[in-house]
Amino acid sequence: MAKTPAQRAAKHGESATPPQTPVVNTSTQRSPQKAQGNANLILIAGSAASLLLFWYFHMLTLQQLTDLSDGLAMPQSMVFGFDMAHVEALRSAMDADALGQLNYVQKTAGTLFALVFAFSAMTMIAMNVAKKAVRWVLWAFPILFAGISLWGNASIDAMLGAETLSAGAVTLPSTLVSLSWLLLALTLLSIAVALFLSRRKKPAPTQS
Repeated sequence: MAKTPAQRAAKHGESATPPQTPVVNTSTQRSPQKAQGNANLILIAGSAASLLLFWYFHMLTLQQLTDLSDGLAMPQSMVFGFDMAHVEALRSAMDADALGQLNYVQKTAGTLFALVFAFSAMTMIAMNVAKKAVRWVLWAFPILFAGISLWGNASIDAMLGAETLSAGAVTLPSTLVSLSWLLLALTLLSIAVALFLSRRKKPAPTQS
């Protein structure tokens, strides 16, 4: 009958049972350089996608939809908001198919742009700002931008599809659109601040 490790140790000494060392899987360990490289790849992909979606949504599709609205601008493109007269003219000029195209575009490209841009901005801020309190302050702008943009798109859809138009139904989406453009600018500013803080914390090169 085979002896237990304790019995072998009692007979032959501790050398009979060599200590067992834990097996370390080095393939799962990542160096800081590799982690930084992965974050850079995510950031590059997110930035490229944000630029593409902004161009597709604001510069291409919304501009093309003016062909279906007698040249009237889409609400999402109006940085300083819009009034009831503009919305009434827009509702009269656009038929059900045109309104359906606008609704589809803002639910797809509009939603993707808001989410991808906010995520990319938060990633860039996280990579360049070490202090948690400062990071959360700068993160507030892209988070608010995404939320306000999605809310604004939904309110525009409800406004254009309403049976009767009221002043309140126009004021809310108009305010949300203006806020979304302001938050877009503040998000870009927060990215610039994050990059500035990152450059400040880097030690200056020593001169020989």
